[in-house]
Amino acid sequence: MICGIFWGSAAYADDIEGASDHPLLSRFPTATIRAYQVRDYDVAILPAGRVDDGEVPGDLLEVEGKITRIGYRIAGERSALEVMRNYESALAQAGFETVFACESHETCGVDMMAFIANSGTVRPQGFGDAFFGGTAERALLASQENTDGVFHVFLHVVEDTSNNRTLLYQQVVEGVALRTDQVDVLQAGELQRSLERQGHVAVQGVYFDTGKSQLKQESGPALDQIADMLRANSRLQVYVVGHTDNVGDLAVNTVLSEARAAAVVARLEADYGIERTRLIARGVASLAPVASNADESGRSRNRRVEIVVQ
Repeated sequence: MICGIFWGSAAYADDIEGASDHPLLSRFPTATIRAYQVRDYDVAILPAGRVDDGEVPGDLLEVEGKITRIGYRIAGERSALEVMRNYESALAQAGFETVFACESHETCGVDMMAFIANSGTVRPQGFGDAFFGGTAERALLASQENTDGVFHVFLHVVEDTSNNRTLLYQQVVEGVALRTDQVDVLQAGELQRSLERQGHVAVQGVYFDTGKSQLKQESGPALDQIADMLRANSRLQVYVVGHTDNVGDLAVNTVLSEARAAAVVARLEADYGIERTRLIARGVASLAPVASNADESGRSRNRRVEIVVQ
């Protein structure tokens, strides 16, 4: 039976090395961990509606925070229904509300299973046991807000009847606050010197919400310094270039990166009086990384805005 909220996490001898249950939920009896991943801060994309005909679903919930992904293998004749009912009961008792729940093709859609297993959007590709021909599919997305933050739990259960086991994918997202004091904003003089040496400079401290092009309020100090540099060099004309990590579709990220660059240009003109003729917005998505996209540390460095001399 699943334990209540915030019991200690546990690890078992048959689990893969370094894995343990999330403190929020204990495991179903006979379950072992076959895949495990923790991200201190990242974005999770969770299905909040049915998936049909190989299309990217319109109902996707994007949430940021600490992410724990666990792939469980449950041996024996334990049905997907029994597993899911236990989780539903435990989450309800802990005060979670159901955002979305489905079972089989009738409510999950014909391609929910393929989308989760193969798209790399909901869970990493190759994560945990494969479930070709899995049956009795069930999914649940639940959330809770309390004094510790906002929590989301996504569960996907299928019966792998050919191997006499049930497979559970569990993703917990803890809405922890992102530390935004880890990067210092370059002052206008430093920006200018970097442009003179290299012809371009990455401007840290320009922030956007995930998948959005609207500047966040915290971007103010960085924009102040860009504007000061441009005012001090009235003949300087620049490209404002948006960059993303490699998560998601390249074409979508190309549009997004240019939209973000355009938002910076628009703000410099509207709030700081910088002539639009001196600024050109461009977006190159993930085509010019400065670090590996294999982990969040590298991806965060690749998500940036650069100033390039025309």
